[in-house]
Amino acid sequence: MSRIVSVNLAVPEPNPAKGVGVTGINKRPVDRLVAVRAPGPKTTGLHSGLVGDQIFDVEHHGGDDQAVYAYAREDYDWWQARLSRRLSNGLFGENLTTEGVDVNGAVIGERWRIGPRLVLQPTFGRIPCVTFQHKMGEPRWVKTFTRANRPGAYLRVVEPGEVWAGDPVIVEDRPAHGVTIAQAFRAYMTEPGLLPELVEIDGLPDDLRETLTGRLPSGGGSDRPPPQ
Repeated sequence: MSRIVSVNLAVPEPNPAKGVGVTGINKRPVDRLVAVRAPGPKTTGLHSGLVGDQIFDVEHHGGDDQAVYAYAREDYDWWQARLSRRLSNGLFGENLTTEGVDVNGAVIGERWRIGPRLVLQPTFGRIPCVTFQHKMGEPRWVKTFTRANRPGAYLRVVEPGEVWAGDPVIVEDRPAHGVTIAQAFRAYMTEPGLLPELVEIDGLPDDLRETLTGRLPSGGGSDRPPPQ
């Protein structure tokens, strides 16, 4: 069964990797019902979609199109085998650790019903940053994470509700365009030749579409992703 394994909220800690000074990437499971709602604009809203969660680098994280971050327990297990270390739920900074959900194979814009009321929609993959690399303590982690193409998915809140560990996850609707989180991540990070198809799909965040359009050959932009 596809389900939520754990719901994870931030435990703030110092962030020497960035000028903001504090990071909420350290998330730990909570054993209670957590309310989820659309947080509003990235820099001026409530930042995280989960009540009780905290985001500090609001320029790059949070907001309606990054309201919730999900990562699959199966991908953690894959990393564990390669890094030879145990990886606990929430270590990558995800709010929802899933089981039986093809997070990277999710089609951008599909609808996940979680429990009786909450509906979320995948928007894009997680772009690795220097904070993530510092947290992992792995040399060249940004490049390693990028090459693996297992980014997990950011999600927007379509219908507010609550989430608790053990809640089932049902994919209710899947757009016909078929572009997945993993495909979009690959186009953005390593294969700019795929960008023309990506910018045309429904469900892509507006600000990301604008950025990607500027990176198309006709837009005269750079093929390099912006720093995080």
